[in-house]
Amino acid sequence: MPEQPTHDRPTGPLSGVRVIDLSRVVMGPFATQILADQGADVVMIEAAGGDTNRVMGPGPAPQFSGIALNLLRNKRSVCLDLKDTEQAAVVRELIAEADVVVATMLPGTLRRLGLDHESVRALNAEIVYCQAQGWPLGSEAEDFPAYDDIIQAAVGVGDMMNRVTGEPVLLPTIFADKVCGLALAQAVAAALFHKARTGQGQLVEVPMVQAMTAFMLAEHGAGAIPEPPAAQGDLPATGYPRVMTPERRPQRTADGWIQILPYHPGHFLAIFEDAGETQLLDDPRFADLASAIRHAPELYPIMREVVRRRTTREWLEFCRGAGIPAVPMATLQDLVDALPSAEHPVAGTYRTLPPTANFSRTPARVRRPAPAIGEHTGQALGGGSMWGDGPARDDERGSA
Repeated sequence: MPEQPTHDRPTGPLSGVRVIDLSRVVMGPFATQILADQGADVVMIEAAGGDTNRVMGPGPAPQFSGIALNLLRNKRSVCLDLKDTEQAAVVRELIAEADVVVATMLPGTLRRLGLDHESVRALNAEIVYCQAQGWPLGSEAEDFPAYDDIIQAAVGVGDMMNRVTGEPVLLPTIFADKVCGLALAQAVAAALFHKARTGQGQLVEVPMVQAMTAFMLAEHGAGAIPEPPAAQGDLPATGYPRVMTPERRPQRTADGWIQILPYHPGHFLAIFEDAGETQLLDDPRFADLASAIRHAPELYPIMREVVRRRTTREWLEFCRGAGIPAVPMATLQDLVDALPSAEHPVAGTYRTLPPTANFSRTPARVRRPAPAIGEHTGQALGGGSMWGDGPARDDERGSA
C-alpha cells in the first residue's frame, strides 16, 4: 500500500531552520527540496500561475507534474505578486523571521524588487542569503539569462561531447541545474554551520559557470592544469583520456547489456585469461595502473568482443568472484519501478524519489506532500507568524 507522508515534526538535521524560497524551475527548487527533506521549514513564494516545474511534462492533475510531485515536497506555497507593494510587504515580514533566503532570479530583478542581499540584510542582519545566477555578481554578464542548455555550452559540455561523438551535443539531462542545485544546498548548510558558531549571516553566491567549471575540470583539466601543460601523447592537454572515448559504454552480452569496468591491470588480465585470450597476458599496456588507464580506449573494444560470449548473469557471477566492478544496465523505468510509492491528497498515488543522503540520528523524510499553488497564502496573510510545525496541509487555500 502507498505510504502517506507524515504530518508530525521534522526529524532532519535542519529541523527548525526557516527558508524563504525565491527560486524557479529546477536548480533552486532542487536545492530547497534537499533542505526541506533534511527538516528545514521551506516557504516558496510562487506567482499566480505557479512555477514552471508544475507543467514540465505530464502529471496526474493540474499543477502536479510528475516532476513537481517530488521537487515541491516538504514545502509550503505562498502565492504573492512581488511587484505589488502590499503583497511584497508580506514577503519581507516572512524574511524578517527567516534564517535563509534562496534566490535564483536575475540580480537586476532582485534589486528592482528590493529583495537583493543588501535590502534583505536590512530586514534581517543575520540572514544567510544564497543566490545563484549564470555568471558572477559584478561581471558584465551578471544579468544575462542562463538556463541549463546555456551553461552546458558555456562550460565545455558541447566540446567534450564533440570529442567523444563527433558532434557538439548537450547531455540529455538538466545537468548544470542539478549540479548547481547540489552546490546551493551544500553552500547553505556550510553558511548555517558558520552562523551557528558565530551568529553571523552572510551572502553566499553560486555562479553557475563557476560551479560547473570546477565540476567539469576536476578531471578534464587533466594535463592542461600544470604550467607548462603536461603532454598526453598526441591527445589534447585537456580531457581525462579514459573517459574521453566512445569506447567507454555498456557492453552487449549474449542476452542483454552490462557495464563492466576493468579498472586495474589485474581486472583486464582476469577477464582475458578466463576468456582464453592468453596472447594478451604479457601485453605491456597492463604494466601498471597508469598504463592501463592511458590505454583503456584501446582495450575496451577488445573486451567488448569478449563480453559478447556470455550472458549477463554469467558475467556478473564472474566479475563478483574476481572483484571486478560490474552491473547490469538499468533503464529509467527500472529506476522508477524500484521507488516506493506514497499517496498525494490531490494527485493520488505517486513514486517518491530518495533523499540525497541518509542520516542515522536525524533521518530525512517526506512529511509534507507537494502543495497546490498558493495553498498556504491564507496562512501568510492571516497575521502572526506562519513558522512552526503545524499541519502538513491546510484546508484554507488562498491566492493573492
